[in-house]
Amino acid sequence: MVRSLRLSQEPEADALLSRSPLAALVGMLLDQQIPMEWAFTGPHTIARRLGRDDLDAHEIAAYDPDAFAELLSAKPAVHRYPGSMAKRVQQLCTFLVEHYDGEASAVWEGAADGKELLRRLNELPGFGKQKAQIFLALLGKQFGVTPSGWREAAGAYGEEGSYRSVADITGPESLGKVRAYKQEMKRAAKKTSQKA
Repeated sequence: MVRSLRLSQEPEADALLSRSPLAALVGMLLDQQIPMEWAFTGPHTIARRLGRDDLDAHEIAAYDPDAFAELLSAKPAVHRYPGSMAKRVQQLCTFLVEHYDGEASAVWEGAADGKELLRRLNELPGFGKQKAQIFLALLGKQFGVTPSGWREAAGAYGEEGSYRSVADITGPESLGKVRAYKQEMKRAAKKTSQKA
């Protein structure tokens, strides 16, 4: 069960995210230090610039690194830091080629339980614990990937009815709620640091 994702708020980009596990992983990788919608539009921009309808891990892994960095740097840039993110996208694709024959969905298919799935996601280049938990929550809430214990493995991001992350975005209203939650967390962290 894959529902129509609404992470980028751009129909063509969201259609790619919905049908392409690799695009969803790349979008999650790009989701740092830029607005979520920009990050999740990135895979569609990359595919379009490659002249493709989809992303292919083998093609990206084998791409000339300088040329791939230029591809992500062209205006409008795919990320605030297109050069370093180009390198990370290639590292992710190389890992997928070496460990999963280039099939992104193989990362979660056949995972025995949520704990194993979290471990597999955490092994991906560029995926720390928080990013792995958020993507696990996205898989469970919007892709129907629900091995036993997935909510526990996803931590607070797996909670039903929460609006903490991209896993909870299903349209403009929920995007607003997630953005408000993140702003509140930033305010709370700022207050805590000022007291210290």
